[in-house]
Amino acid sequence: MRQKLQEIIKSWWISPLPVIYPRQIDLTDFFNQKLKKTLAVVGFRRVGKTFSLLDFAKKHGQAKCVYFNFEDDRLPKITETLMAVTDAVAELRGQSSMVFLMDEIQEIPDWSRWVRRMNETTPHRVIISGSSSRLSSSELPTELRGQTITIPMFPLTWPEYLKFCRLDQKVLPVAVVSGHLQTFLRYGGLPEIVLADEGLKPHILTDYYRSFVDHDIVERHRLRQREAFTDLLRLLPGTRAFTYSKLANTLKSLGHTATKDTVIRYLNWAGQTYFFSYLDVYHTSAVKRLQSPKKAYLIDNYFTLFYGSTGSENIGHLMEQAVFHQLQIFCARNPSYQLYYWKDFSQHEVDFVLTGNQAVRELIQVSYASKKHEIADREIDGLVKAARRFGISQTTLVTWDYSGGMTVKGVTIVCRPLNDWLMAASEKM
Repeated sequence: MRQKLQEIIKSWWISPLPVIYPRQIDLTDFFNQKLKKTLAVVGFRRVGKTFSLLDFAKKHGQAKCVYFNFEDDRLPKITETLMAVTDAVAELRGQSSMVFLMDEIQEIPDWSRWVRRMNETTPHRVIISGSSSRLSSSELPTELRGQTITIPMFPLTWPEYLKFCRLDQKVLPVAVVSGHLQTFLRYGGLPEIVLADEGLKPHILTDYYRSFVDHDIVERHRLRQREAFTDLLRLLPGTRAFTYSKLANTLKSLGHTATKDTVIRYLNWAGQTYFFSYLDVYHTSAVKRLQSPKKAYLIDNYFTLFYGSTGSENIGHLMEQAVFHQLQIFCARNPSYQLYYWKDFSQHEVDFVLTGNQAVRELIQVSYASKKHEIADREIDGLVKAARRFGISQTTLVTWDYSGGMTVKGVTIVCRPLNDWLMAASEKM
């Protein structure tokens, strides 16, 4: 085995890296050779985790790294493989400090013990990536708790999408940029889908979806009621707000045997893979926050559009999801911030409440409007009610392409086109 491993390592050192498109996440920002921490790159399938490892190798130095993908059929799925990897590198590089880039490491039994030993007893460092359901902070083996920095990866942001497509909106007509933004909203930001021909996009997405359901859920959790789980996922995009009990009752009406606990378990599984996220209502009472309906969001707009139960396109909802994804990334990069929605007893609602250090920092509403008169009164009323309640003097209303402002009952509402807002929000990360 050792000779085979050495051949793989030597091939890695002399082989050119593939084309790597720039992403906003940079693993070198988190890496410190003196810090005995493992970096764990997590995220939904095909969001770019592997390429983040390759990008690290390009910047840190490919000769100072070794890369292994443990889905490679040349690598036995046994614990001894990891020990042999260590020995093979030592024979080739002696005591030189190396960075081990270990992709899909969860395929190897007892991998976590090896990772901890490498960090604690050798000059080497380890960066791992793989199934997010097994590498997430809630699922990490006990021996790595407190030893790992978790770095979540997400689909492309709007600025990243433009770079992937080699588009410079500064030199493009407004109508062309608008057309690309609509494409981004419909097809989402999964890198392979962004770069694929339009006719192939649905086929690639279907493969992602089936792999997620079959491998991350059905196989891992030995799920027997596959259809109940997929029907639950189809309910989420068209559900403005949900409770576990209502979802369970809907599944029962579809002929499934489902309880509230079943729905909670299914959604927890989907959340561990990053396929599904939700927002709680903002309330000072933690009990009311937990008891109130939640708002659901899927990892990518393409899933919402093609696997939702409504079967129709809702640009306003896709815009809201794009704003959510951007805010979700911001909160992941800035843990002192949390994201909620707001709704009062009179049904006034605000799409997003951004808090920092337990104080409301920003109120954001999303409206598919191109002119001022197209903004619904309920959108403005919700912002005004929330702003006055939380003592916020200025709020944001993200529109399709209307730019302007208004002051209502002492509250300033700044209207920003979605394109402008996404670009500016991305720069804050």
